[in-house]
Amino acid sequence: MNIRRVLTVALVVGSLAGASVLAQQNNQQANNPQNRRDQEKRSQQEQRDIQALVQLVDAVSAGKQPAPTDIPVAWTGNHFVKGAGDATFIPFTVTIDASKLAAPGVALYVRAVAKGAPAPATTPPPAQQNNNNRDKDQQAGPVYPWDGIQFMDVASSGKVSRAVMLKSGEYDLFIGVKEKTPQQQPRNAPPQKSGLLRQTLTVPDFSGPDITISTPIIADSVEPLTSPLSAEEQRTNPYTFGGTLRVVPAADATLKTADDLQLLFWIYGVQDNNGVPDVTIEYNFHQKTGDGEKFFNKTQPQVINQSTLPPGFNVKAGHQVLGFLGVPLKSFPAGEYRAEIKITDKLSGKTLTHNATFTVQA
Repeated sequence: MNIRRVLTVALVVGSLAGASVLAQQNNQQANNPQNRRDQEKRSQQEQRDIQALVQLVDAVSAGKQPAPTDIPVAWTGNHFVKGAGDATFIPFTVTIDASKLAAPGVALYVRAVAKGAPAPATTPPPAQQNNNNRDKDQQAGPVYPWDGIQFMDVASSGKVSRAVMLKSGEYDLFIGVKEKTPQQQPRNAPPQKSGLLRQTLTVPDFSGPDITISTPIIADSVEPLTSPLSAEEQRTNPYTFGGTLRVVPAADATLKTADDLQLLFWIYGVQDNNGVPDVTIEYNFHQKTGDGEKFFNKTQPQVINQSTLPPGFNVKAGHQVLGFLGVPLKSFPAGEYRAEIKITDKLSGKTLTHNATFTVQA
């Protein structure tokens, strides 16, 4: 296969080594609800919106009422990437039907609940948990693996990307949206609309000794940034890694023949020699047919070792191994494809095969 543009593995690993973990930690801190409670002072309107959303999720999770659909919220997709410690960093995207909003401003509440966990009693809203005027003897609310709230404007596309950090296991992720209450609300105005999405997540464990990889990302674009993002910018752009590499996932993994296939993922659990891995990655493409699929093409194997990695690379220092491939799609007929990714760890002799599917349109 004629590879017109391949982002050099050594270059990308060098730019992300160590920094990707730091970015994930910053993202976790930016999203951590307690940190935001300590930093933000909510208006009365915002506190009422928060309380309404928290009570809504309480009621739906307990089976006391169905999820409202005044504002449709659809799951677009997510990816799993190794985060700080034994946690998994999970950037995700939802689509909010912006046409149903009276104004762009909404309150967005995200809560992760472990499967099988008992439904909580009434949860004090996050803003009230930081209210200096509340009774100091008031019992704290339940602690969730993740919960946080923010106020934002929804773009006309309705696309919203955020991230959570969770340990391995199975969770229900609740994403509640409510129109923001205006400061000056007209008398007899209709109540603000709301919507709620419930999505199951099975979070993998990347901390074991075996070879594993993050969810492969099929990207519309992969662009370097001239400067790192702030914590707030990172929170609203969770597909920015290392603070300097922004990835835009392809919607439904669908690309045009005029595009490049840009595929990236992180590799974990490989052996090392003084901190340096010796890994080979092979890519084989299979086209789906009415009878199953057929082999289409393959690339030259990529090598990640002492000769291709930047000086100072050391997995023991937390540097992460990144696989990246950029392939022009002009030779790919329109259709559905499976990219077979075979990773060989030469130091341990272990191999791992993973698949990523994508669609090419004329």
